[in-house]
Amino acid sequence: MNTQTRTGEAGPAPFRSSRFFCVGGKWYFTTREGFDSGPFASRDRAEIGLKRFLHVVRMLPEEERVH
Repeated sequence: MNTQTRTGEAGPAPFRSSRFFCVGGKWYFTTREGFDSGPFASRDRAEIGLKRFLHVVRMLPEEERVH
């Protein structure tokens, strides 16, 4: 497990888990807010889906983003 501290973090690294999981042969990603998205045919497709999701979130005005 990767327990490195990220840039800007102070103190010990918090617990982290993978954003990707597989159920019944289909792949999903999860967000920090607890939103699960899928199913995707492969982990690669789930990673593309997450990148698209994050791109859309970055385009939202700061006050509309879920924290």
